[in-house]
Amino acid sequence: MPDSGNVQEVRERFAATADGVAEHAQQQVEMVREQLESFVMPRGDERAVDVGTGAGTLALALAPLVRDVVGVDLVPELLERARANAPANVTFVEGDATSLPLESGSFDLACTRRTLHHIARPELAVAELVRVTAPGGRVFVDDQIAPVDPLAALELDRFEQARDPSHTRTLPDIDFRHLFEANGLVLLQTRIQSHRRELDYYLGLAGCEGEARERVRALSPGGPEAYVAESALYLLKKV
Repeated sequence: MPDSGNVQEVRERFAATADGVAEHAQQQVEMVREQLESFVMPRGDERAVDVGTGAGTLALALAPLVRDVVGVDLVPELLERARANAPANVTFVEGDATSLPLESGSFDLACTRRTLHHIARPELAVAELVRVTAPGGRVFVDDQIAPVDPLAALELDRFEQARDPSHTRTLPDIDFRHLFEANGLVLLQTRIQSHRRELDYYLGLAGCEGEARERVRALSPGGPEAYVAESALYLLKKV
């Protein structure tokens, strides 16, 4: 079962910041679509699922590249905003990433973007991604990764949890690889990338305001103005 406390934190955090998250999502769609075209290279005929879709960034980016997309998220307020921009081949449903309301083996492409660090037991979410993927289908994961240095990773998580209470843990690359291997996935390719995050914008996006904002700013691993986040893209195959 998912951690009910964490689920509630996720719902509350994203319900309270839904407008800002939706605006940010819309700004990201074209960039994510270009990323998917070059990294995933969809064939055009796939049935795809976007788990932890939020306001629909990945689902909307995928829409013109595949046959149809189902986006799943815990937060009704985000799904409402995602539906407002959805073309006819995209459907959004409410559901938990660790217990998807979807049939086994029903998708050619299962995706999740910037979601696993919000889940107390990410291994359950990865298992669900694999369950709903058809044999021979592909799994795409995009998430922030932790530094190799455990002290630096602890410092990063302390900051991220203070910035956003729905954050659980940033996994290092090796942990992702172990999760994939444990679920019988074959790694096809990976890409590591860095992003400079302006602190004022990202604190606002998480609804971090007032006195808390200054306390969190002091914890930033990159100083009070910005920090550099590292993320990884993984493309895998279910055999």
